[in-house]
Amino acid sequence: MRRLTLAVCLLGYLVTVPQYASCLETAAPTGLGGEASLGDRHRFVVEDMLRFCQPEPGFWVDLGAGRGQVALPLIERTENPVIMLDPNEQAMAKGLEIARERDIAHRLFAVVGVAEAMPFPDNSVDLLVSRGSIFFWDDPVQGLREVHRVLRPGAHAYIGGGAGSRFPREATERLVQMRRERLEGPEAERWQRFVELRCPEQMEAWAAAAELPEYTVLGKGAITIDPEMGQGVWLLLKKPSNP
Repeated sequence: MRRLTLAVCLLGYLVTVPQYASCLETAAPTGLGGEASLGDRHRFVVEDMLRFCQPEPGFWVDLGAGRGQVALPLIERTENPVIMLDPNEQAMAKGLEIARERDIAHRLFAVVGVAEAMPFPDNSVDLLVSRGSIFFWDDPVQGLREVHRVLRPGAHAYIGGGAGSRFPREATERLVQMRRERLEGPEAERWQRFVELRCPEQMEAWAAAAELPEYTVLGKGAITIDPEMGQGVWLLLKKPSNP
């Protein structure tokens, strides 16, 4: 197994992580829940998704949707239907319940599945988005190959993690500060792994290994603020119109 040496931003040391990870994160480190006090980030992420992807109305997929934290505001912002795809049935059931409460249940659908084997035809998806899930996929490289397969020619996918480029600056700075402090806490090793997976070099490695023909890595990672993208790292990929 080849290994990729990653420079973890602002940590001041080098670490090595597998380019092909058979097992990534199985659970997020403790402390993430406390970040909710900084405000909801998903609507800011949705705005970035729409700005970068400029999707046509049609078949939209939220991959690794969980409770629909992205799918719900995406529907509310555009009124386009969204399919949630996730292996966690209970989480998606909660998303459907919330959609009924918000009177948008007729636009939200749930499919049980995983990134590495999506139950969609080739060239069928007009927009695919995913916030936070790639770091938990069993095989990110295969998952990205599947993303490319299901996208229709000319369509975009936006995959990664972060707070959104227009998330309030003060909240973004506090988010980054909180995460840096945890690198020296009781779960320092898990937080270091959390940061390693969410850096541009790792995203670039997965995309290159998947042999994606057209993509851009945006942002500088989990604990660095990019002037244009804010906090986070994203993979923006486009399926060529003439493959």
